[in-house]
Amino acid sequence: MMDKKSRLSSLLLILAFIPLVGNARHLLIPMDESQKNHLKAYGIAFWTLQKDVTVDWLLNYRGGSFMTEHYTEIEQECIIRGVSYEVIPDARAASIVAEIANPEVNMDAVKLEKAPKIAVYSPKSAQPWDDAVTLVLTYAEIPYEVIYDDEIIKGDLHLFDWLHLHHEDFTGQYGKFYGSYRNHKWYQDQVAEFEETAARLGFSKVSELKLAVGLRIKEYTAGGGFLFSMCSGTDSYDISMAAEDVDICEQMFDGDAADPNAQSKLDFSKSFAFEDYKISMNPMEYEFSTIDGTKVHARTPQSEDFFTLFEFSAKWDPVPTMLCQNHQPIVKGFMGQTTSYDLRYIKPEVLVLADNKALGVAKYIHGEFGKGQWTFYGGHDPEDYQHFVGDPPTDLNLHPNSPGYRLILNNILFPAAKKKKQKT
Repeated sequence: MMDKKSRLSSLLLILAFIPLVGNARHLLIPMDESQKNHLKAYGIAFWTLQKDVTVDWLLNYRGGSFMTEHYTEIEQECIIRGVSYEVIPDARAASIVAEIANPEVNMDAVKLEKAPKIAVYSPKSAQPWDDAVTLVLTYAEIPYEVIYDDEIIKGDLHLFDWLHLHHEDFTGQYGKFYGSYRNHKWYQDQVAEFEETAARLGFSKVSELKLAVGLRIKEYTAGGGFLFSMCSGTDSYDISMAAEDVDICEQMFDGDAADPNAQSKLDFSKSFAFEDYKISMNPMEYEFSTIDGTKVHARTPQSEDFFTLFEFSAKWDPVPTMLCQNHQPIVKGFMGQTTSYDLRYIKPEVLVLADNKALGVAKYIHGEFGKGQWTFYGGHDPEDYQHFVGDPPTDLNLHPNSPGYRLILNNILFPAAKKKKQKT
């Protein structure tokens, strides 16, 4: 039997371990180079919000880490998904918060409160290309709903917090694929499908349907929606808004000739991002306008094709800071039908989030419209430098730490952030 002194020593030993167990009540998901799977880490943050547990997004702290109260279920989910995490005591969590709050450091904490409802604007039929956003949402296990023209014309956009525009042509010119693919079955099937949809919804032309869809999206954004788009879904959308009252489609696209004075009739005040560009009226040219920087990228060696993320003040500019969270400030470039945006044609009020000054182009831009916000990201697939029609989809199991794909997922979590009071 233990004597009194031995029992006291054992009791003190047990008590010594109790604070360690009791204080280990926060879970930190680092987003610096120590993270094994950055992309699935966003999925953990989203999954946690779905369980009605708030998440602190620690801006500029170890690559934009996430911290939440410790729950066994969250820890187990990290293990299942292969996401790196640390269980830390309350005292350590408090010291992190204090470090971030220091006015001398460019960090801040933003509370994420509710998982946003996500919609992807995409045809329901199979397409001969892949969409980076749906690829990464699926890989990160973040749920989304596919909607298209029927749902938008019906008025369903208000059901969603965040909308992504698929690789799309809002001008009604079928992606300007006519020159190279007009004799291909997939192109002919797409034209037939779009024409049937337009007629069924009461429009005489596909261009009229796409304009009506674009205007609904504009209303959605003005009302407080979050809009995200990539590749040709960015400039074709903006052009369609500027050309609201102008026929820019040649006969093979809509059955009649384009307005020969279309260029002079564009109203740039009706669009989000671009102005003073020249539209391409040539149906054989795989290009919408001079906005796109693809030609300058084509003349640039791939090793020199990259873009640099801007560093914003986390405490004063939390929105662009959230959108730029990454473990690498310099990201390798990637091409698309719309690869980047010529800096000369970006409206002065638009915020450039990433650019390549040597090439004179922006890659990643952001702005506000009404009560809502929009973000455009040039290029097609962040891990496939030049993706062609019919190429196989990117396997993100090979790119779990992709900084280019991280930018997409920053936009997914952005609507979950609690709005701060404006600083004065």
